[in-house]
Amino acid sequence: MTDLSALIAKHIRQDIQSMHAYAVQDSTGMLKLDAMENPHALSPDLQAELGKRLGALAINRYPGSRVDDLKAALREYAKVPEGYGLMLGNGSDELISLLAMVCDVPGGSILAPLPGFVMYAMSAQLQGLKFIGVDLTPDFELDLPSMQAAISLHRPSIVYLAYPNNPTANLWDDAAIEAIVELQGEQGGLVVMDEAYQPFSSKTYLDRMTRHHHVLLMRTLSKFGLAGVRIGYMMGPEKLIQEVDKARPPYNISILNAECALFALEHADVFAAQAQDIQAQRGVLLAALAQMAGVKAWKSDANMILVRVPDAQKTFDGLKAQGVLIKNVSKMHPMLANCLRLTVGTAAENSRMLAAFTPSL
Repeated sequence: MTDLSALIAKHIRQDIQSMHAYAVQDSTGMLKLDAMENPHALSPDLQAELGKRLGALAINRYPGSRVDDLKAALREYAKVPEGYGLMLGNGSDELISLLAMVCDVPGGSILAPLPGFVMYAMSAQLQGLKFIGVDLTPDFELDLPSMQAAISLHRPSIVYLAYPNNPTANLWDDAAIEAIVELQGEQGGLVVMDEAYQPFSSKTYLDRMTRHHHVLLMRTLSKFGLAGVRIGYMMGPEKLIQEVDKARPPYNISILNAECALFALEHADVFAAQAQDIQAQRGVLLAALAQMAGVKAWKSDANMILVRVPDAQKTFDGLKAQGVLIKNVSKMHPMLANCLRLTVGTAAENSRMLAAFTPSL
């Protein structure tokens, strides 16, 4: 019989053995406010309509032209500039992995501000690329001199700028972004603007990206309201998108997922109203948190709020004991000491979380 430990030691990369898998918390029976999901479900009428459409699909066939229909619908919805291409991913995570794959050249590296989305560093490590993290300022703003110095020193293949950032939920200064984009272009690298939280943001980089031929813009339908459908998309100059798209697995988007996304885009007004409600509820939460002694909440342009409390683990455990699940990010980075990330829920969900919050401090 094969010794599994010996097999793993011989054939699995040592750095993989030392890694931790992406953790998903068990939310069974909990009020789930830990993953920046849209809390609104489809109405019964829309559920029935979608069910009929999915039931009529030829799931015995590989995905075909319906995926092309989705790309066309997304081009129109996102207002993709003329001469720009669009490609699909199984969530933004796949797009991030594909970018690491296609940019895996000798001396290649990936750079991003920290704290930030963990998949930037993880995709680099999995592909064997060097990852350079540049700390934000204490107020979670871009440290422009440090970013510029790191770009000049390391000449990274990709610079990621999440806009808004995760988990800090803030937008970056316009002038700082442009300085980074221009410097990265001068040294011949790519910039990827990650707009995962665009439905809740007061700004987008879309109207500025056409000034630069080395900028890609990435979005997802997860925060739009389709986290379970797994559709990410990326736009950029057609020639550049064509090169990245060569690494995409065939049929990476299922016919079921494509049809769900098309259905949602046909009812974009419903999801836009949900986003407006989430933005309003974000304001309610921020106002309530501002009244709590010992709690600091940062301004948010996403569907989450970063807060610092006296004891993050105590508050996390206290909320969980009351059936409210949030995200304890206090150990993700030293700058996040005693920080928690709260997803913005419905009015009823937020009221329940706030009622449980103070007793948990």
